[in-house]
Amino acid sequence: MKTLTVSPKGDITLPKNVLKHLGLGPGEKIVMNKLPGGRLELKSVRRAGSISDAFGVLKRKGGPRLSIEEINECAADGWAGKR
Repeated sequence: MKTLTVSPKGDITLPKNVLKHLGLGPGEKIVMNKLPGGRLELKSVRRAGSISDAFGVLKRKGGPRLSIEEINECAADGWAGKR
């Protein structure tokens, strides 16, 4: 268990490994819930995207769209850790 220090302003700094565990970067938000026994629960806030955010994601800039074969190849490479 790690001990954190409260600043004079009442702030604490979370260690980098905790931020990485939560999947957080600079400017992102955390939700905090108070639990019984003086405990806290922290959760990262995930932005809800819209379906329109996905449109064109596989389109090449200035080039043709990907074929289904190219899409399948990209997906296979991603699952294999190549991308």
